[in-house]
Amino acid sequence: MKALVLRQPGEAAIQQVPDAVVADGEILLKVRYVGLCGSDLNSYRGKNPMVSYPRIPGHEVAATIVETSSSHPHLTAGMNVTLSPYTQCGKCPSCLRGRPNACQFNETLGVQRDGALAEYISVPASKLYTANLGLKELCLVEPLTVGFHAVARGRVTADDTVAIFGCGGVGLGVIAAAGFRSARTIAIDVDDVKLALALKSGATDTINTTREPLHERLQELTAGRGPDVVIEAIGLPQTFRAAVEEVAFTGRVVYIGYAKEPVAYETRLFVQKELDILGSRNALPEDFREVIQMLEAGRFPVEQAISHTVSLDEAPRVLRAWSENPAAFSKIMIALD
Repeated sequence: MKALVLRQPGEAAIQQVPDAVVADGEILLKVRYVGLCGSDLNSYRGKNPMVSYPRIPGHEVAATIVETSSSHPHLTAGMNVTLSPYTQCGKCPSCLRGRPNACQFNETLGVQRDGALAEYISVPASKLYTANLGLKELCLVEPLTVGFHAVARGRVTADDTVAIFGCGGVGLGVIAAAGFRSARTIAIDVDDVKLALALKSGATDTINTTREPLHERLQELTAGRGPDVVIEAIGLPQTFRAAVEEVAFTGRVVYIGYAKEPVAYETRLFVQKELDILGSRNALPEDFREVIQMLEAGRFPVEQAISHTVSLDEAPRVLRAWSENPAAFSKIMIALD
């Protein structure tokens, strides 16, 4: 079958690979769409330390069931599905605490193991999700779950004001999740196009920090208290620090991104404000279900969120163009039909 293979950093090619092998408990899928995210770009550039080469990327998937299993009669041939791309060992501290999203030995599809940018893949039935959604919507489920999980970690309710640093793909998921929970949702970015999309995704307010003073605007929007929850979805030292500086006393700070260099903090604020500082990684089944519910309700601007849709044969070219000019792209989808 055909697949996109990262042969080495900076080199992607379409080539023939062995057909997918269906193991016990797995379902054979025909891949229809695969979305690309920042981790795929890092893999292409050779900046993802968890990737070895050659590697088939792809973990944001919409697919159609080809072969069924008698053990899972609810999954029928021709049904469209999406999937969770993570593994779980069942034995590490995270798994034993019921948080397999943070499994110590996780292997994400397309990162530590070959992914979905191939004509067919075989996936454990337990990882599949069905929904009353179109293929592009199904392909957006997994990337949106990352933001939904961060909002769950922050225990966001309708009584909260939430500030989100970053309106990229992950940040939009956070904004959609906070908006879906009816929280007041403040989107922070430097790009007016992204901020406009944030408003369509659930933000109630926006701040462009190239034109507006961050602290003064947040104080104005929160009656001088600061946001109850701040979620960082960029991964820069300055936004890591700003999250702690701007959050309200006894507030919650959730980090999704991670900075590529050490971050120096004024740790007095951790104690003085008695903050909850939380990390957020991947997603849980309940996050997938909540995203599907939100998408089925038509609460996300699917078409506006996708900047480019290309064929599998065009994927090497678009990866190269994306690497050369990241600002020209937002969500890329690869159509395998």
